[in-house]
Amino acid sequence: MSNTAIVTDISEEKKLLNSGRRLRGAIAHTLGRSILAGDYQPGDTLSGELVFAETLGVSRGAYREAVQVLIAKGLVESRTKLGTRVLPRSRWNMLDPDVLAWAFANTPDMQLLRSLFELRAVIEPAAAAFAAERRDRADLKVLKDALMRMRRHTLSTEAGRTADRDFHAAILTASRNDALVTLSAGITAAVEWTTQLKQRDRALPRDPMPEHVAVYDAIVGAQVVEASNAMRRLVDLALDDTRLTLGLSAA
Repeated sequence: MSNTAIVTDISEEKKLLNSGRRLRGAIAHTLGRSILAGDYQPGDTLSGELVFAETLGVSRGAYREAVQVLIAKGLVESRTKLGTRVLPRSRWNMLDPDVLAWAFANTPDMQLLRSLFELRAVIEPAAAAFAAERRDRADLKVLKDALMRMRRHTLSTEAGRTADRDFHAAILTASRNDALVTLSAGITAAVEWTTQLKQRDRALPRDPMPEHVAVYDAIVGAQVVEASNAMRRLVDLALDDTRLTLGLSAA
């Protein structure tokens, strides 16, 4: 991405400051999105602090703070006299909700999408099985409420996607596994962003409600194996839908 394009993006981001977004976040958002889009490759060095600050029309302090955000998310490292360098992809915290948002600002590559769905296929069926065994009335109430909101609003709306995210988060919570719960923000962000991706240019390929209902029914019935299988089917079909949206084969 050229400096001119970055300046344009920063100008657009500045418009969001009145709604509460800090300039640091606006700069981090623009740089992070550029890195995730491949405009900067691993090993590339970002322009110096002074050059960037002058080009973007922001203070050096705001730029330094933005770089610290990227460092915390594993995207770059900064060393005295060597500058700020983009780290290898393996170092990026791809489950960070901000990093996912930057990746999905453009069309993410299939490597990332496949990785996210493979992670979900490992984590969520196990979480559903634990939830079927360990859930309580409060968990079931949250799940039922989320399911009802999904049906009422549909996943074509922000309210429906929020309900979908709440549904998946509630299952991780009901697993009563602290390690799984820590993945909730990343997993639910992946669910939301892939759902948005599937309907950028068209309606969702199919109605995903039956699979969600099957997961819910199995958890309500304390059916451990059935809950795991139902969640695995939900994730597999979501991946098929994503491939269809991107014009890829289901192989």
